[in-house]
Amino acid sequence: MKVFVTGATGFIGSAIVQDLLMEGHRVYGLAHSDAAAASLGGAGAGVCRGNLEDLESLRSAAAGSDGVIHAGFIQDFSRFKEACEIDRRAIEALGSALVGSERPLIVTSATTLVSPGRIANEDDAPVSDSTVSPRAASEEAAKSLEARGVRVSVVRNSPSVHGNGDHGFLPALIGIAREKGVSAYVGDGLNRWTAVHRFDAAHLYRLALEKGSASARYHAVGEPPIAFRDIAELIGSCLNVPVVSKSTEEAEGHFGFLAAFAGLDCPASSRLTQERLGWRPLYPGLLSDLKAWNYFAPQKEEAEALLR
Repeated sequence: MKVFVTGATGFIGSAIVQDLLMEGHRVYGLAHSDAAAASLGGAGAGVCRGNLEDLESLRSAAAGSDGVIHAGFIQDFSRFKEACEIDRRAIEALGSALVGSERPLIVTSATTLVSPGRIANEDDAPVSDSTVSPRAASEEAAKSLEARGVRVSVVRNSPSVHGNGDHGFLPALIGIAREKGVSAYVGDGLNRWTAVHRFDAAHLYRLALEKGSASARYHAVGEPPIAFRDIAELIGSCLNVPVVSKSTEEAEGHFGFLAAFAGLDCPASSRLTQERLGWRPLYPGLLSDLKAWNYFAPQKEEAEALLR
């Protein structure tokens, strides 16, 4: 297949490109800069110049493809709502080029949108809309495209997609712990997160493209839910700082933009995804991967001694 990938040089997208190429697909990635274009070329992929706000480039690239994986997103939490609306428009543009065809479009969403407080499964619809949670715009756009005859499905990523090169929530939590001198959790810390390794997530995107069903939702969840306190305790051990509880009122002052996520109880299952696509997570789990030295590079020697 000739596959167009947005976010193709990002943390998850670059792994998707690698996985697709290894399986013999022809891949074209969206590149907004010369550096991104060079990275794609070096990986063996083709280049489509543009960005997520260049809707005509998105439509053109999607029209010339056999399938699309939309993994791009503007990771700027200072303008999160705007980024989510840009994402909505990008999905609509990609889908408009696929109306009436059987060419698949894979859209990215999050398990955090589904059913906080209980284990979410793939058949659960999001509990919030974009007026409450801006990130829900992705699934709203996908649903709208379904009604127009687009073969669209959704991959819901875990709060932590981890692995070498991670620049998401885990490094942010580690940075906060270094800055504050404590590793914290909210309340009793028993709220649960799910996680998936980036290479397992990339494999899931490819399977969704090759074998997925229209209107399906798939969960990139690589292991059972993890108590946030366990994450905080491991960070504290590796940095040799105290581990403390913060009240809900104290959380914002400590975690900043991460406060809502740090206290979120968002367990999810990937049982149906595994059954329907034959997907099997193979890479290390979150706590094992946290011990990898890239996460604690400035304290590598100290962390190594603590983890022996």
